[in-house]
Amino acid sequence: MRTPEKPIIIDIEASGFGAMSYPIEVGIALEDDTTFCSLILPAEEWEHWDSEAEKVHRIARDILETYGRPIREVATHMNELLEGKTLYTDGWVVDKPWLTSLFYEARVDMRFWVSPLEMILSKGQEERWHEAKAMVLAETPKHRHRASYDARIIQETYARTLVDSKA
Repeated sequence: MRTPEKPIIIDIEASGFGAMSYPIEVGIALEDDTTFCSLILPAEEWEHWDSEAEKVHRIARDILETYGRPIREVATHMNELLEGKTLYTDGWVVDKPWLTSLFYEARVDMRFWVSPLEMILSKGQEERWHEAKAMVLAETPKHRHRASYDARIIQETYARTLVDSKA
């Protein structure tokens, strides 16, 4: 597999940490240094809400109800933006099911792929990951735990470990 210079990174914030949770925000760092981010209006049957998760992402349910985009709109826009591409996530075991729930609820087929970030990390990158991420965070003016911000941090950390491995 060819190692991408700047992989597309996806991150998802959710209503909680367990099986009943659902996606509330999707953020994507694209290969051209742009980002996509959208709050997601919960489906009527998506009722689970974990106040501990809210403390982490700082998105209240009433914010979603006010500013969230309809599920189908988010899924359709993602397909238009990402068709045929592979996205990577550092939280595949949770992000992939949340993304599957989003597209299932939208009744839209996903036209892109999501893969674990570990699939493209070399051993050297894995060994340097935590140090590189700490440096990226230290150089970033304001840290907020939101989906597009986290995707950008992951993408920049990847790029930093890739550059370090070529030195």
